[in-house]
Amino acid sequence: YGSCTAQDKKALQKVVKTAQRITGKMIWCIPSDPEWGSCSLGVFICLGCSGIHRSIPEISKVKSLSLAGWNDTEVQFMAENGNETMRRMYEAAVPVYYYRPTHKDCQVLKEQWIRAKYERKEFIEARNKLTYEEGELDGMLMKRGRDNGQFLNRRFILSKRGGTLKYFTKYDAKEPKAVIKVDSINATFQPQKTGNPNGLQLTYLKDYSTRNIFLYHESGKEIVDWFNSIRAVQFHYLSVAFPGATDAEIKPKLTRNFLIEGYMEKTGPRQTEGFKKRWFTLDHRRLMYFKEPLDAFAKGEVFLGHSDQGYSATAGLPAGTHCNSAWHYGITIVTPDRSFLFTCDTEGEQQDWLKHFNKVIHTQMSPQEYNMEAVFRRRY
Repeated sequence: YGSCTAQDKKALQKVVKTAQRITGKMIWCIPSDPEWGSCSLGVFICLGCSGIHRSIPEISKVKSLSLAGWNDTEVQFMAENGNETMRRMYEAAVPVYYYRPTHKDCQVLKEQWIRAKYERKEFIEARNKLTYEEGELDGMLMKRGRDNGQFLNRRFILSKRGGTLKYFTKYDAKEPKAVIKVDSINATFQPQKTGNPNGLQLTYLKDYSTRNIFLYHESGKEIVDWFNSIRAVQFHYLSVAFPGATDAEIKPKLTRNFLIEGYMEKTGPRQTEGFKKRWFTLDHRRLMYFKEPLDAFAKGEVFLGHSDQGYSATAGLPAGTHCNSAWHYGITIVTPDRSFLFTCDTEGEQQDWLKHFNKVIHTQMSPQEYNMEAVFRRRY
């Protein structure tokens, strides 16, 4: 503001707010109006993203909309540009497979998205293949041991031609420890669960059982490159497997965040066993449970089909249930073959789980999900 009078300052704030309303709605990271702006990029940003923008000062000059000084040139630049205009420029050629984070995603995904857009300018126009599209990725990642819980350096090779992700216990090992088909992989960032800001969880089926692998890399860019490279290979595989499918139909089949995770207690199939505390993960129609969040293998799974096939989720436990659980907020899931009983610690947790269960149960099933249901029912 320099030596502006109080009246001039107020007028300038009004101009900035007007520009924000005109050009800054519907930004990707928050649902409400932001309070910060990059006067060099012409975009409005939230408090969280302002810290990322400040880490690239040669690209983005960040100012508060209400506390900082804005000159006429900066205000005019913001008014002439704004989020929608800059989105059309910097996101002109974002590949279908590239994951666009939301305000709910972890910091490393947000940071690398911002750097890919503004610092590396990866999506301004369609050009030579991006890193994620090279067809093969070979590198070292820190992998958590299944039994000892220690993170050790392991070699990973992602192959588009083979449609596989392999990992080796030694860099020069001739035979891989595991060969994972990309179509069965779900990759999701889990910084809180792994205790590392770049922690990545890979979940896949091994002999019809769920297997977890936990990874990280010190470089945020490196781990996000692996994440989007896996999605790129998945997209290629699915495009070949379903030649008539549109991009919009394929995209939801790529890696996805879990719908909900947390502790509940459960009893056994006879419903007379004691309730035991387990870590649960809902991955669309698959409710998996583990003894601990970082377990390599699920102790069991429940398939959630459609309500028309006899699936339901309700609050409470059946009358006469012997319940030794200290948690008093019950949930009953009914399937065509048996019922599953759970308890939650609080009513809020109970209602949150029920909301997600019922949303899945009332969503129509795909042909692939009917096939998955048949596999699960044979296992019960």
